Amino acid sequence: MTGLSLTPEGHAVRRIRLFGLVAALVMAGLLGLFGRENVSRPIFDEWQRLSPRPAEPAKVEIVWIDEASIRTIGPWPWPRYIMAKLVAKLEEDQPRLIGLDMLFPEADRSSPDAFVSLYPELSASTALEIRSMPSMDSLFGQVIGQAPVILGRGGLDVIPANDPPVMAVEAQFARRLPKGVKSWGQAIANIPALDDVGLGHGLLNGDPDSDGTVRYVPLVATVASQATPGFALELARVASGITTLVPVADGAGLAGIRLGQIWLPTLPDGRMRVPYRAATRRPALSALDILYDLPPSKRVDAKIVIVGLSGAGTADVISTPLAEKTYGAVVQADALEAMLEGRTLSRPGWAWPFEGLLAAMLIAFAIRILPLFRGAGPAFGAAAMVVIPFGGSWAAFTQGWLLDPVGPVLTAAASGMTVLVLLFAKARSDRMALTASLQEQRLGAARAAGELSAARNIQLGMLPRRETLAGFDPAVEVDALIEPARSIGGDFYDTIRLDEDRVCFLVGDVTGKGVPAALFMALSKALAKSVLLREGHDLATAMTQLNDEIARDNGEDMFVTMLVGLLHTRTGALELCNAGHENPWLVTAQGDVRHLRPEGGPPLSVVPGFAYECETLTMEKGDALVIVSDGITEAQSPAGDFFGSARIASVLKGWVGKAKIAEASDALLAEVRAFEDGAEATDDLTVLVFRYLT
Repeated sequence: MTGLSLTPEGHAVRRIRLFGLVAALVMAGLLGLFGRENVSRPIFDEWQRLSPRPAEPAKVEIVWIDEASIRTIGPWPWPRYIMAKLVAKLEEDQPRLIGLDMLFPEADRSSPDAFVSLYPELSASTALEIRSMPSMDSLFGQVIGQAPVILGRGGLDVIPANDPPVMAVEAQFARRLPKGVKSWGQAIANIPALDDVGLGHGLLNGDPDSDGTVRYVPLVATVASQATPGFALELARVASGITTLVPVADGAGLAGIRLGQIWLPTLPDGRMRVPYRAATRRPALSALDILYDLPPSKRVDAKIVIVGLSGAGTADVISTPLAEKTYGAVVQADALEAMLEGRTLSRPGWAWPFEGLLAAMLIAFAIRILPLFRGAGPAFGAAAMVVIPFGGSWAAFTQGWLLDPVGPVLTAAASGMTVLVLLFAKARSDRMALTASLQEQRLGAARAAGELSAARNIQLGMLPRRETLAGFDPAVEVDALIEPARSIGGDFYDTIRLDEDRVCFLVGDVTGKGVPAALFMALSKALAKSVLLREGHDLATAMTQLNDEIARDNGEDMFVTMLVGLLHTRTGALELCNAGHENPWLVTAQGDVRHLRPEGGPPLSVVPGFAYECETLTMEKGDALVIVSDGITEAQSPAGDFFGSARIASVLKGWVGKAKIAEASDALLAEVRAFEDGAEATDDLTVLVFRYLT
């Protein structure tokens, strides 16, 4: 009986795909560990910044007790007489509703009794006359009772030893709030003279998220087991003429509140995400404008007014997705307008299943389809995997839905990157094995036929082609050339991508000439690439290990000079290690030329076990590094003079820093050949130049 079976190649691909699936599961676990909300939070904040609610027309105006008010009236808290006058003045302009975003838990400090106690030298008759004056708290209470004023309260986690006093809550609830809603042991309330006459009461609490940003307001909560609306919801309820709020439960938590025909979605604990509006360009409305009938006090006509604090020493300074510094009254105003407009943000019930299905589709695409692309196909495919989910999330946000694109994209990216890296490693391993086999065959044929030029072609074929270096990495511009002498030599160069943030450049020169040097060059280049890919996180360690690898079984006692540079493309940090090679040249964006002398050690394979050192410098945008072999410095004129370092510096100074870097390589080559004046080259000439672009 026969059946289908996988080839070794098929088994390898299958194992790679399995690793990709494992990587996706690991990433999903990490997202769950650190919290999906923390990961997606910056994306939703960015959507808010890109698409805030329009600033105009405004249904809510904020009257600020600001710096100018405090300078004129005096420090906060103001006497109740001033507050009574402010509310009375606002009432004259016929606002729709007045909300006081502040608390008055203590009696007026400037009451008649308090005034008399401060001045005991007053005569008895004067003291009696002052004490007979009406309390300013009573006066303020009368004004509040005559105007449509909503007062605030502050929830406290403290559970009182005795039963807390029952406080009036004007809003009625159609049913009990679920257990998952935030519960406060008691509340900081206003003094009875004020609290008992307010048209409504709401909680002012609005704690920031773990990063210090306020994204939510409490829509409802329980205070001493009594259902209580938030400040913004109470304003919206009274302004809409609605008596009863309808909570809708979702298991043990809250799904949302029905405010008449308006649906207000919430988190299970009763908080609502605030869709902030764009900053208005109108000047702030100061309490002075109201108290002294200064324009534009008529702006409050038929509007809901929130009186808030912004003066020094009074302000509830907070941060929102749209502003690093703003005030609590802004949050309440934006939340209130969003409620009245019915423009809310929520996570729909189908969000989790949808995001899970999207993640599964992206993972399947990354594992099965993406590796089939060729050329620029994987890059376009990966871009589509990012653009489509993020574009969909943006489109959903404009409809008030919060759909997380980060989780699905990161899980698929982990899977796709794992598969691509493993497939690349496999293809590279296969290619290296094939290349080694072909090189061995070609070298044998060249040696048998005496065609040393064939061996040289093989040698050059191992190096990155000059025309392909332009696309090596978007953060750098790279060019390299090698001009062989007549005999087979040992010069080589390479460019290696260690990861998305680090790239490596190297130039080497093997001692000797002919076929042995070429073979030792191939070995050195292969070992250098292998060790740097494996140990590239620490260049000094990598060079030490590379030295030991090359020295192992080196019966002919050959050695190789090498200069290696490791560039961190995000920061411009460049690590250099020089193993007995020519020192590099730095050409700054301004055209300055410096001959560097980086740390390092002897040529590789000379001193086994030697601990190499590295040196780090920072490349600025436009800076270029030029690495040459001794085929340039030791080039000879017909008279026997050496080209030397001074002529290199002269050529580089004449190279325009903004010109293409290939011009530097070509200029050096042309100058050396002109210096030799037709004389036979004694050594290979190698130049590698790269410029940091970002």
